[in-house]
Amino acid sequence: MIAPNQHDLWVLLAMALYFIVVLAVGFFYIKKSNADSDSYFIGGRGLGPWLTALSAEASDMSGWLLMGLPGVAYFTGASDAVWTAIGLAVGTYLNWRFVARPLRKYSEVAGNSITLPDYFSNRFHDSRKVLMSTAAVIILVFFSVYAGSCFVTFGKLFTTLFGVDYTTMMIIGALVVFAYTFIGGYLSVCTTDLIQGAIMVVALVVIFVGSVAMAGGVENTVAFLSSIPGFLSGTTTASPVLDENGVQKVVDGMPQFGDAVVYGAGAISIVSGLSWGLGYFGMPQVLVRFMSARHSDEIKKSRVIATVWCVVSLACAVCIGLVGRAAMPDALLTGVQAENIFVLLAQTMLPAFLCGLVVSGIFAATMSSSSSYLLIAGSAIARNLFKGVIKKDATDQQTMFVARLALTLILLFGILIALDQNSSIFKVVSYAWAGFGASFGPLVLLSLYWRRTNAAGAFAGMVGGGCTVVLWNLLLSPLGGIFGIYELVPGFIVATVAIVAVSFLTAPPSEDVVHEFDTYMDADV
Repeated sequence: MIAPNQHDLWVLLAMALYFIVVLAVGFFYIKKSNADSDSYFIGGRGLGPWLTALSAEASDMSGWLLMGLPGVAYFTGASDAVWTAIGLAVGTYLNWRFVARPLRKYSEVAGNSITLPDYFSNRFHDSRKVLMSTAAVIILVFFSVYAGSCFVTFGKLFTTLFGVDYTTMMIIGALVVFAYTFIGGYLSVCTTDLIQGAIMVVALVVIFVGSVAMAGGVENTVAFLSSIPGFLSGTTTASPVLDENGVQKVVDGMPQFGDAVVYGAGAISIVSGLSWGLGYFGMPQVLVRFMSARHSDEIKKSRVIATVWCVVSLACAVCIGLVGRAAMPDALLTGVQAENIFVLLAQTMLPAFLCGLVVSGIFAATMSSSSSYLLIAGSAIARNLFKGVIKKDATDQQTMFVARLALTLILLFGILIALDQNSSIFKVVSYAWAGFGASFGPLVLLSLYWRRTNAAGAFAGMVGGGCTVVLWNLLLSPLGGIFGIYELVPGFIVATVAIVAVSFLTAPPSEDVVHEFDTYMDADV
């Protein structure tokens, strides 16, 4: 039998090999990515269908897919995880179906826009750059929080695997992401996303199948989980019996559960889970992949690849959490600890080297997302605020210097947020997801499909949606009842109403804007 320290060495070796490959990709793209700012931020619009699809999905899911989602399923059962996963799967398809191709065309027709703030400004011919500045600030705020949630994943993973100091390993993981993003830009990020997307789905399938075998097969697994009140129901949740410290009680090796409780506020909670899909319409890290696709005609192929990847990955992630409770019923006794179920299963069932490769899937998910967050936030500062507002005659070299400086500052801020190792990855991600979905989602849809939308309405929608999410989360959500609905829903509604109402109450868009809208789908791009 392999001694514990030798086991750790094999795991570290596998993960080290993964890091070497990732950094090598970054160095490979140094020359091409640094040719100009278009190449650095959007890869020169040269992504093929596989790269577009897997890069969009891998950058979107983050470590939340392998830790946050299984953790929720493990601790309280199917309801929250299943409805969220269904919402995300449907949202993924609808986003690819109704946004990807039009946005690819319109972003190039509207001044060759290479960032989402660019697109908003150029789409509405906003010469004062108000929309660009507003969108850039929103991106900076929410992506800094998002990046911090990814760094939490790094620390938790190493602490669970090796029992090492959380803060040290969190910082090391953050620096690795920073290094290859800083060096290689968008092309390195997207290429590593392709690798990471493949690793993620393989890791999920392997651990799911292995966990079922570990729990004694399908029949035994279902029998055990059915014995926990409300665990497999879509309308109720399991109720862990907790002690005064918030730790689930265990008697004779069996975790204790009370009676099943109604899932949140019933229908409101189900709507909240499904509404996660609305967030996709406003996710900058996904939308920029649409904009960077090689040609709009290749979007359909990307849509099929992305949807299949998403459905398989989400289904496996939820099942890992559920089956993990049968395989290791008393291993993780708080909601925060439960987010480590994927790692513990990998450690238990796999040889050391394979364990290292599989848990690299968590790094794959987290690195692909955090690198996108850093790059997009950096581009918002450099391209949209610095060059778009402060120094409009800035050269490419100056813009890229500011971008890399911004990456450094965002890195430090994200590390500061991640210092709290008790943060719930699921909760942090859900807040930032709502912020982007409400701020940008309605505006993206209406900008593509409603010709009457004007700049004033666009501004009102962004501000109204973002502010509603923040205020609802802080002031109304704690009241419970109908106010317990996911803040993305009221934020999305407020933003949509604001765009429509203000657009009708203010001057219509100019003839140039309307003509551009009426003809953009005819462009062969």
